[in-house]
Amino acid sequence: MSEVLTIAKGIEEIAILPKMANRHGLIAGATGTGKTVTLRVLAEQFSRCGVPVFMADVKGDLTGIAQTGGEHPKVQERVAALQLDDYRPEGFPTVFWDLYGEQGHPVRTTVSEMGPLLLARLFNLNDTQSGVLSLVFKIADDQGLLLLDLKDFQAMVRYVGDHAAEFRTSYGNISAASIGAIQRSLLTLEEAGGDRFFGEPALDLEDLIQCAGDGRGVINILSASRLMQSPKLYATFLLWLLAELFERLPEAGDPEKPKLVFFFDEAHLLFDNPPRALLDKIEQVVRLIRSKGVGVYFVTQNPLDLPEAILGQLGNRVQHALRAFTPKDQRAVRAAAETFRARPGLDVATAIMELETGEALVSILDRKGAPTPVERALIFPPRSRLTPLTPAEMANVIRTSPLAGHYEKAVDRESAYEKLKARAVAESAVITPEPRGRKAAPAAPGGDLLAAAAKSAAHAIGSSLGRQIIRGVLGSLFGGGKKR
Repeated sequence: MSEVLTIAKGIEEIAILPKMANRHGLIAGATGTGKTVTLRVLAEQFSRCGVPVFMADVKGDLTGIAQTGGEHPKVQERVAALQLDDYRPEGFPTVFWDLYGEQGHPVRTTVSEMGPLLLARLFNLNDTQSGVLSLVFKIADDQGLLLLDLKDFQAMVRYVGDHAAEFRTSYGNISAASIGAIQRSLLTLEEAGGDRFFGEPALDLEDLIQCAGDGRGVINILSASRLMQSPKLYATFLLWLLAELFERLPEAGDPEKPKLVFFFDEAHLLFDNPPRALLDKIEQVVRLIRSKGVGVYFVTQNPLDLPEAILGQLGNRVQHALRAFTPKDQRAVRAAAETFRARPGLDVATAIMELETGEALVSILDRKGAPTPVERALIFPPRSRLTPLTPAEMANVIRTSPLAGHYEKAVDRESAYEKLKARAVAESAVITPEPRGRKAAPAAPGGDLLAAAAKSAAHAIGSSLGRQIIRGVLGSLFGGGKKR
């Protein structure tokens, strides 16, 4: 296993220290300047160091990481330019994931785990509508109704809307307009494929933190080329996953290397006008998650895409070229240059505009946790195959995965949809008058139905309210911690 993560060569080789790798990082640069290759090289180096990786493949060109590379002319050219005598091509242990279940194992979570805060962000709800959404969750919790999949959620919203007058005294006003806005958002989410994302079996986070038999960390790749057609769903999913890691992993102190490295590609989508409450939570998660042994590396075009409070926490930085065609662009370049520790004799602002593809300005944390002076360097070539896998190769990797078959079949256990449906049938049976002249039906079926509904409600109270719906730091109703 590699003891350091060598990623580039300037005056000398530049290597991230595993002990400093969970101090987070940044990969920035304009389109076509080499960010994706840098992401790949970092992922490979983490895997070789025994650190599992999670990253999204937004362009569909990272799948080749599972196969041995080295054959590409540009790779051979870079090997020769850097005189890498010890360069050895290799493929890496890889698991593919896909929210739609088409290009990898299905990824699911429950509506309850996602929670109202993230869903309000996903639905772009205003404050009033967000408040009503929180009440929907609160009523579900109070009545022991599990919100697992999208049909549970749709049924619960409809139920609250239909009984708004009854809930007004205990929960406050629930406007029909807000219910309508939530229902329309649910339809949009369903059309975007969100119905496949919510349900069970939910993702077990331990499945992302695995090493292969040879000790190398598994590289988890989320197929995101289709998901990127719904940018808010993409950003919300990654944020949820990051928050779940923060919430569920135990404290790790100051580990010798990360438990997991999480790459957040297209990071600007996360900070596209988020509400202040959500932004505060994101900053909290990024600040504290390193104590859980998780390193977060944001990938974006310009470092100024990130809030200053986030940017200040990113110790390991790789800056590819930026373009400056307008005065605004020039100001952005100067601002990006100021985020580095200066090196005597290097004009960082000028260098950012002169960098060639595959070249970058690099600054890492030294053994004392201080950023090193920025250095102009060439990024190392990847060891894996640059070209994507063929459909047959992809299918083979998925079929031979240790997780094959575990997530593929959805489970639909009794939850809010079924209970509300049974409740409606029971209520209908009670209020429907018996036709004249007809003998009364035996009481058993209706009684059985009512008994079953009561038994189901009792079971929900025991299994749900007794330990409360699990909801993470970004999913809690009122900003509290996880409820159990």
